[in-house]
Amino acid sequence: MDNQNSVGKVVIVSFSESFLAKSLITKLGDPGIQSVFVHADIKEIEKYAEEMELIVLFMSEELETVPETLVYLKDIVQDKELGLILIGEDSQYASIKRMIPETAVTDMFKRPLDIDLVVKRISAYFDENTGDKRKKTVLIVDDDITYMRTVYEWLKDTYHVGMASNGVQAISYLAKNRADLILLDYEMPIANGPQVLSMLKNDSDTGQIPVMFLTGHGDKESVLSVVGLSPVDYLLKTIDKNSLLEKLKHFFAK
Repeated sequence: MDNQNSVGKVVIVSFSESFLAKSLITKLGDPGIQSVFVHADIKEIEKYAEEMELIVLFMSEELETVPETLVYLKDIVQDKELGLILIGEDSQYASIKRMIPETAVTDMFKRPLDIDLVVKRISAYFDENTGDKRKKTVLIVDDDITYMRTVYEWLKDTYHVGMASNGVQAISYLAKNRADLILLDYEMPIANGPQVLSMLKNDSDTGQIPVMFLTGHGDKESVLSVVGLSPVDYLLKTIDKNSLLEKLKHFFAK
């Protein structure tokens, strides 16, 4: 494989092209997984921004000299909801996670590296995140940051989860990311839930995304008053973790 010209689903990022990186590319070819090596340089990584589905980052002390690259990787992983696998030592991770939060990391492998195990994990990632097995994406829109963070923690192991604290942030998020469902706070300042839903419905790119209202009150009448905007359901904020997961599981099963 000509790594300089290949466009792969897996982008392998390292400060320098090591024997391990080359070996991983060769091994990934056996199950038919496309991969490409790039140096830890934003311009190189950007060339594959549209095609990449998973990033493998070989950590090293040299990466600390290019913090802008680590910030870029964090942004692209979160914005495009990509997987990120880290390879290196605990001490290197302790340094890098100042730039890349733990929530953005799919998995980590320590040296000495078992390349076959890494290939197996990458294969499993694609099995879990493509086709019918692809993880659904849920966007939470709520001005109550504490509550939004709680719901995020509940859902993150089962779904890709995005967060926005108001309608403008939600629209900005959806301009760059897909969502399979929006959990929308009914009562927010400036633009409330129904107003945000109306904006979403009037945009061809977001109009078909199903929306469930989150409300702090048992005010079914208020929610039904906007039935013309076609929310798929409304949930009380008193709902517990298991009930919410069951509710979403049932929704996506339909």
